[in-house]
Amino acid sequence: MRLWSLHPSLLDRAALVSCWREGLLAQAVLSGRTKGYLNHPQLERFRACPDPVVAVVTFLAAIQEEAARRGYRFDRSRLATTPEAQLRITVTSRQLDLELEHLRAKVRLRAPEWEARLREARPHPMLQVVDGPVEPWERQERAES
Repeated sequence: MRLWSLHPSLLDRAALVSCWREGLLAQAVLSGRTKGYLNHPQLERFRACPDPVVAVVTFLAAIQEEAARRGYRFDRSRLATTPEAQLRITVTSRQLDLELEHLRAKVRLRAPEWEARLREARPHPMLQVVDGPVEPWERQERAES
């Protein structure tokens, strides 16, 4: 599961589509509608919010908006509740840098023309960047790959 901390506009088609699908899975997990992925580390940041379902829906809403901007049809009716536009969670600067490098590596293989768009790490609209190391929820084997 990769729920990108990067701004959705930085995600290539494959990353955007998979982030939507995996975000919907995260929504199902946090809503108690599935038994798989219950302990996935990337869910920690949503679980730390007062209402984890609203947090993941807010995350997904920005993914859906970017998809619509590109002409894709991600079904907004799949969101479990109303996003909270003012909701913010933090992400560390090093996490954002790590994810940008991870995305660059993927894009080099599947969509090299997209790499030029990946000049600087910008956060997802609901995330506020704070100085710090890679997030504790990041799987280190992924961080190193």
